[in-house]
Amino acid sequence: MHSILGFIQIVAAVGTVSSSLYYFLCLWSAAKFLRERKSANKASPQEIQQPAIPGEIFPAVSILKPLKGTDPEMYESFRSHCLQDYPEYEIIFGVSDPDDPAIESVKNLQREFPDRWIQLVVCPKILGTNVKVSNLAQMLPEARHDYLVVNDSDIRVEPDYLRRVTEKLCNAQVGMVTCLYRGVAGATMGSRLEALGISTDFCPSVLAARELEGIHFGLGSTLAFRRAELQKIGGFAAIVDYLADDYELGKRIAGLGLAVELSDVLVETYLPAYTLKEFWAHQLRWARGVRDARAGGYMGLIFTFGTLWALMALVAGRGALWACAAAAVTLVLRFAVAWFVGWKVLKDRQVLQQVWLVPLRDLVAVALWIASLAGHDVTWRGERFHLQNGKLSRIPP
Repeated sequence: MHSILGFIQIVAAVGTVSSSLYYFLCLWSAAKFLRERKSANKASPQEIQQPAIPGEIFPAVSILKPLKGTDPEMYESFRSHCLQDYPEYEIIFGVSDPDDPAIESVKNLQREFPDRWIQLVVCPKILGTNVKVSNLAQMLPEARHDYLVVNDSDIRVEPDYLRRVTEKLCNAQVGMVTCLYRGVAGATMGSRLEALGISTDFCPSVLAARELEGIHFGLGSTLAFRRAELQKIGGFAAIVDYLADDYELGKRIAGLGLAVELSDVLVETYLPAYTLKEFWAHQLRWARGVRDARAGGYMGLIFTFGTLWALMALVAGRGALWACAAAAVTLVLRFAVAWFVGWKVLKDRQVLQQVWLVPLRDLVAVALWIASLAGHDVTWRGERFHLQNGKLSRIPP
């Protein structure tokens, strides 16, 4: 019995140390990102580097937005793309169902902004199990421009969004630009837990990855790239069966020897009022997608579950000084990451109100991590799929 307890104490001690080091890395990475953002915002017009691609100061852009159904605040999110302070761009919406309820919002947008080039494409073919990517493949021929921006239907942006995103993409050595985002929660606990996870867990991990190895993936909040690089990786057709299409797109463009840059732009995603069951299903799909895309890194998450290890140290240590000290340091650093990334970097006003939920969200993340290892099935937009090596296969009803 004593040997088992001693082993648990050692595991808990190692876990608190590894988690604390991870939290230090998150804080360092976030502080560096903030410094870079402040420096970029202070730069005078003379200090802004000229684009490496001649003549591409403000290249014409095609925004591609695949749709399925409606999302919270969707119309206002659409409107934000029509209010861009940018010389020339178009917005192309795509649906696979000609009766999709999102179509009415697109038509209203066309009526409100008759001076904008807004096009709706009905995509009748199902080219693969990822219908979103299937739609993108059929929308692409309608795009008039060679600079492309893909983002989700629930993303809301500021008027300088396109200017700031394309600024980095005008460097010929940059193949993709992506963005951090904050979630705006609905009224339910499931929605609040999801938003809190984005700001205090997911985004810190992105900044840490950026510091350790660079960004080699994309985030669905924004995928900005050139048509030429898309063609080199086989187009959208090459990833039409993958669940984590944003990850695959960034990974393959990085595989061309080009950089994937994290913009200083922040965007918002408006989250549905998830029930706890819907929250679990959505998070489990995301977790299994990450597991299949980056198995090694995903297994390494066990060394970052600071709240779990702190609680285990307190219980196994039976109030010993080392256990109390280890738990206290780990939890202080955990809350520091939540505050610094959520409030200072992402400017998420909800974080301070919901910070008391961080330990609960962390323990749910542990449960999700364990559950993600126990199967390969996911639910997406009401359909069930089997996930293997990142690819989806539909499970018959």
